[in-house]
This record gives sequence, C-alpha cells and structure tokens, in this order.
Amino acid sequence: MIEYELEGLDLGAVRFAISPLNELGLGLRVFRDPGRYPQHLPWLRMTESVRSGLDTEVLTALTNDRLWTPDFLHPLPSSPLTRFDDELARVSALPGRLVRAKLLEVHDPLPPVLAGRIDRVLARVVRAVRDFWDSCFEPWWPRMRTVLEGDVAHRGRVIAQRGLAAMFDDLSARVRLVDNVVQVSTSGPGGYRRTGAGLTLVPSIFSRGGSTPITAEQPPQVMYAARGVGTLWLPDARVAGPPALAEVLGTARTQLLMVLDSPVSSTELGVRLGVTTSAVNQHLRALRAAGLLTSARHGRAVLYLRSELGDRLVQGG
Repeated sequence: MIEYELEGLDLGAVRFAISPLNELGLGLRVFRDPGRYPQHLPWLRMTESVRSGLDTEVLTALTNDRLWTPDFLHPLPSSPLTRFDDELARVSALPGRLVRAKLLEVHDPLPPVLAGRIDRVLARVVRAVRDFWDSCFEPWWPRMRTVLEGDVAHRGRVIAQRGLAAMFDDLSARVRLVDNVVQVSTSGPGGYRRTGAGLTLVPSIFSRGGSTPITAEQPPQVMYAARGVGTLWLPDARVAGPPALAEVLGTARTQLLMVLDSPVSSTELGVRLGVTTSAVNQHLRALRAAGLLTSARHGRAVLYLRSELGDRLVQGG
C-alpha cells in the first residue's frame, strides 16, 4: 500500500496534469505484452510497419515480466500542456548513477543491452524512445490528447459539483480516499507514506488501473485509466458536409475537407474516417493539387490543414 496524506484535505494539494512521456512509458507495456491490452490492438496493427525499424531490443528491455518500467519514464508533469520534447530533454540530462539505479529497480541484474557504460546506455535509450514517439505516438497524439483532456475536464466538473471525495470514488478500484489520505493498492511488496507533498493525478490511455511511483523519493502522483479509451480507435461519425460541395468533390473528399479545420496526419484521418491510409493519401494529393489544403512536416509525420481557399469553399458550400 502506498499512501499520500493531504494536509487538511486542501483542494489545492490535488492537481491534474498530462505527460506525453508517461504515455509512452505505459505504452511500452502494450508493445511488450499486447494480449493484456486488447483495446489497443488497432493501434498496434496501424504501427506494425514502422515498429519494425525501431530499437526493439532496448524498448523491450525497458519493461520486465511484471510490466514495471523505470521511474524516469514517468516524470511528474508540470501541467495539462506538457511537451514531450521538454520531458525527454530532462531524461537526457539525468545523472548516470540515477539512471542505473532506476534501471536496477526494474531488472537486477541488468540485461546486456542496459549493462554497458551508462552514458552510452542512456544515449541509446533516449534515441529508442525518441524514435518510438515519432513513429508510433506523434501521428496519433492529437487524438490521444483529446481523450486525456476530456477526462481532466470531467474530473474537474465532478469536484466542482460533488466534491473531492466523489471524484476519488470514481477514479480507480485501486485508489481510495480515507479521511485525508489517498491510498493506492499495489501488486508489489512493501509501500511507503508521504505527507504534505501534494498529489498530481495523471490520466492515461494505457493504464488499466491506478498506479504510482514505486519509490518514495519520486514526487507524489497517481496514474489512472482515462475515461473514453474504449472509443479511442473507433472511426468518427461520418461528416456529410454541404450536399452541393459533395456533388462536386465527391463524398470522401468533402468529408476530409470538413475535418481538416485543424492539423491532422493522414494516418489519423484514416482512423477517424474508417478508411485505409493509402486511400486517404490519394484524396489528399488531389485536394492539395487543387489548392484546397496545405501540408507541413512535423517530426516524422506530415500534417494537413485546410487552406484559405478550402475554408471559403466549405463556408460557401
């Protein structure tokens, strides 16, 4: 049992935040043992081709048979707007002795891929994590972030309408609030208690229940399963668009224009509309050639957005 005592049950001691790196760290569990996470099998299928080019030796070694991951992959996020690049930069700057200690908490002894010179090990870990993010997370991050931000907004409404205790009652079966102490049940041996250090709640699309850092020196935080994950990989409801516009462009291209009011990758568009990425790309090329959308590379993904001409066409359709 891990316990976080909130001094005076101060509402200000509990805050919400989102961590892209935390999502990646928990996503490694899906990568290692897909059978435990059937709701994310569509994501695994969509990333199968790009995962073959990743440093799978390192990524697999970052979890153990109990699906524990090093604490440095689960940093305390600063806000709901935390950026992955900032979090990964902090990992890159960690002292080698701390990195080795955190790896030993997961594996003892260390597997060969993590047992060399710690500066080289850390550099390889950072490269592997960066590539994993660029290929398997960044194209879908806007969709993932929408689910996480929706959960935070819901929890905030519950607190405002029914109080902090009601919010904790619905957080996770492993988490409960007893008087002014937040208790987190863990599967591992031992536990600890922290007092007066506040508490950060971090929703996750990859968590199956409440979890928390396995050592007491980590800042108090609880990672829990976000609401709405079951719909994450379902196609969006079809957007019909103006009938006159569909008569000119066709239904598929009109639907694409309707959803391109914010930057989106072709892969995410395929998920949202329930069609293959190759079919989406064919339509996107035609729309871009007609000047109806723009594109820009962001990391390894190409993001598409309606152009000014496309906006006028939709509004006048």
